[in-house]
Amino acid sequence: MTTLTTAGRPPTDHTASGAIRLLLTLCGLTALLLTSATLATPARAADAPAASQPPTRAAYLADRLRENPVHVTDQLPRAVPRSMAPDFARLAQRTGVPTYVLVLPNQSASGEDLLGTVHDRLRRDGLFVLLDESGVRKATAYGVSAPAEAARTTTVFELPYDAGPLRSFERFVDVVAQGPEKAEALAGAAREKFRDGNEPEAMYIGPSDRQNQSFVTGIALTGVPLTILLLAPCVRRARRRFPRATPPGSTADRPASTRPKWRRLLTPSLALAVALAAAIALTAPLVFDQTKRRAAPLPTSGEMTARVERVAEGLARDPVYVDPESPRVLDATQFSRLHDRIERFGRSEGGGPVYVTVVPHLSEDESAGDEELFAAAVRARLGKADAVGETDGVYVSADPLTGYIDVFNHGLRLDSRRLLFDLPESIAYGDDRANAADDHLMGERLDALMTHLDESPRTDGPTSSGDPLPAPSPQAENSLPPLFATDFWPGLFVGVIAALLLLGLVAGTLGIVGAVLRRRSPAPLPTQALPLVSPREPSEAYLRRTARTELQAASLAFASVCDAEGEGSASRIGPAWNRFDAAMLLVGGDMDGLRSPGTDPATLLAVIVLARGARNALQGDTNDRCCGVNPLHGPSAGRRHVRISAEGNRRRMLSLCPLCLDSAVAAPRELRERMLTLPGPTGTRVPYDEPEGSPLSVLGDGISRLADRVRDSAHVH
Repeated sequence: MTTLTTAGRPPTDHTASGAIRLLLTLCGLTALLLTSATLATPARAADAPAASQPPTRAAYLADRLRENPVHVTDQLPRAVPRSMAPDFARLAQRTGVPTYVLVLPNQSASGEDLLGTVHDRLRRDGLFVLLDESGVRKATAYGVSAPAEAARTTTVFELPYDAGPLRSFERFVDVVAQGPEKAEALAGAAREKFRDGNEPEAMYIGPSDRQNQSFVTGIALTGVPLTILLLAPCVRRARRRFPRATPPGSTADRPASTRPKWRRLLTPSLALAVALAAAIALTAPLVFDQTKRRAAPLPTSGEMTARVERVAEGLARDPVYVDPESPRVLDATQFSRLHDRIERFGRSEGGGPVYVTVVPHLSEDESAGDEELFAAAVRARLGKADAVGETDGVYVSADPLTGYIDVFNHGLRLDSRRLLFDLPESIAYGDDRANAADDHLMGERLDALMTHLDESPRTDGPTSSGDPLPAPSPQAENSLPPLFATDFWPGLFVGVIAALLLLGLVAGTLGIVGAVLRRRSPAPLPTQALPLVSPREPSEAYLRRTARTELQAASLAFASVCDAEGEGSASRIGPAWNRFDAAMLLVGGDMDGLRSPGTDPATLLAVIVLARGARNALQGDTNDRCCGVNPLHGPSAGRRHVRISAEGNRRRMLSLCPLCLDSAVAAPRELRERMLTLPGPTGTRVPYDEPEGSPLSVLGDGISRLADRVRDSAHVH
């Protein structure tokens, strides 16, 4: 009997049918999973660039502030090393409110918007401050009471442009801590002071200023001492030309021959010149004591390579690196398309890897703003230098702040010079439309660059842009040259020239003044009025000029007496004429011959004594003797035994003028210090009556005896 099921079908083996159904189910699930995986793989590949898109700038900075309320960028190591972060944090605690500090490259006009978006991302209230390499750029208070704008205004107008970010932030914090009312008052005062033209002076100097300081120091070091040495003879000559009284017994009145030899060599002018030179050399480094060009401390080697390491690590994961601290210039679509173009170029004939870095390049960064140097440093860091070809490729530097694009080829079959120097300007710098856009149309221009690379002709072998010159070290860049260097040496030469020019100017001026005074001066005063103005160390020029003046005065006196008295003057003219005639015999009968050198000083002194004696005789003075200490003192007032030699006790009977006669009683030692001396043949000075063969040896017997001696020597009777 056959058993039927309710469906009218014959019975089956339930175990076998169950196994079949299970097998079919497993096969279906496997097929479904494989199909899903096949369909999903392209989608994930397409989404990969979008998934690797870096976070927005605000999100990145908010994350940094969440980790630490002070974030110092690694892109300004020369101006703001990251080691300064503790200093900013210490100052931020003085505000009295939660303070968040961002130190970033200059963000242009986007600073306030950046602080707002960072605050929204961070979701914390407080005082948000944005600084760049120059100082406080923006400051805003969210949910707290703080005079942010007033404090920022005060720092801008009170501090010089080179004060540096740390000093700027310190002043900002000080103003914030004083409260709103005081801060507003300080801001208004600083603004008014600046408006009146009181711009703060710079705190640091540059190399050109140091060169000026070195130049001035060199001029002073040679010009001042040399001027003293050169002008000292002019001053002494002027004093002899226009003598004035000197106190009896003073060191200035002491004959040079009585001074020790070492004191004659070490003149006051030489000592003063040496002292001033030493003073200038010692004080110049104290006056010009600047050693730095700006306030930034020296960065460490790690701070100088931090950004390069960050970028290289990013390029190791993705051929396009976008700086998270800079404004976004590539959207998701452009970012994805750039990846596709780079991948296609890598598979093309003669192509290869392309590395794009969208980072700013500033003079304060590790490469001093040199894009080629930065690309070379990233390449060296990206691959190991000993791995052949591992880091070959095209390195594209795109600056998100300026919009400039530079291309450097290393190891691909492309014309490196053409890429470096002949890149179309629309790609390298952008057109007017790109310059007006906030993103510099960076996505379009990078796409055009990839097209340019695709169309670039291939070379027979790999080429390279070459190795760039190294950037200056921070220490050399921030240090001033030594003071005694650069323009110091030309300054020494200019100082000598300036001293010579000044000497010429002073000598010319004194000459002109002397000529004018000689023309306007009346005839010499009577000898009775001369004791206090007669020099004891007259120069040859003084004697020559005085002798000519005395002869002219005596000649005029003779003419005046003859015209006034006629024949009745013969009794007075006789003795006076003998003296005048003797004086003319000494000069060869020509007074004009005294204009030029040639007559020895002793003869010139004899001419002066005879001419003055002739004039005195015409006036009725019968005194035949003059002062034996200094004949220029005039007629004697008496005779006395005096000792005028410093050696021995020998005394002489001398005729003395009233001044010397008083000194012989009150201070006899002063007489030998007042003894008239004349320039000797060897440059030393000798007493006036010592020159061998001089007619002055008989002057002690009277002026008439001197006249007779001269006339006898000339065989005139």
